[in-house]
Amino acid sequence: MSIHKEGYPFIALFAGVNLLAFLFSAWIGCALLPITIWCIAFFRDPERTVPDVAGLIICPADGKLLPIIDAVPPAELDMGDAPRKRLSIFMNVFNVHVNRNPVSGTVVAKSYRPGKFFNASFDKASIHNERMSIRLRPEGDDGARDLAVVQIAGLVARRIVCDLTQGQSVKRGARFGIIRFGSRVDVYLPQGTEILVTPGITTVAGETVLARFV
Repeated sequence: MSIHKEGYPFIALFAGVNLLAFLFSAWIGCALLPITIWCIAFFRDPERTVPDVAGLIICPADGKLLPIIDAVPPAELDMGDAPRKRLSIFMNVFNVHVNRNPVSGTVVAKSYRPGKFFNASFDKASIHNERMSIRLRPEGDDGARDLAVVQIAGLVARRIVCDLTQGQSVKRGARFGIIRFGSRVDVYLPQGTEILVTPGITTVAGETVLARFV
C-alpha cells in the first residue's frame, strides 16, 4: 500500500508512541495499536484508473457527495458573483484524503484563506472555514469554462496541503494535495455542464465522473 509523503512523520510518531506503550504495558500497547493502524490507513494513497474520455469533470476527493446547491465561488478567485452549481464532497477520517485534479488544464489562480474549523459536513464550512481555493482553466479554453476547486479544513483538520502553483499545467486525475484529518472539497462548475451524479453517493477521487461539458 502506497503512503502519501505527508504521512511519514505522523506514522513514525504514532508507531514510536505505540512501541513505548508496549514496552511499558502489553495491554496499553494493544489498546493503542488500532490508532496506529488507523494513522497508516489515513495516509494511504492508492492508484486510480482515470476515465480517458474528453470533456469529463472528475471527482477530486473520496467521500460522500453532499446536497448540490447554487453558490458563488470564493471571491479571492475573481470568478464573478453569479451563483454556480456547487458539488461538495465530505471526507470523514476513514476516507482516502489525497486530492486529484478534476480536469486537465492550467492553474489560473490559487489563494489561501485562514478561517474557522466547523464540521466540514455543515454548509457554513464552505464560507467560514480555512480553505485553499484553486481556479482551473480546461485545456484549449478561453476562460469561459473555468471551474473552482476548494480544499476546506474540517473540525479536526488542521493542515491543507496543495502542491499546485499559479500557471502550472495539470492533468486530470493527477494528485495535487491532501487535507488532514477529516475535511471537504467543493467544486464550482461553469455554465454549460451536465451533472452526472446525485447527492448521497460515495465518490472515488480520480474515478467518479461528476459532470461533463456539453
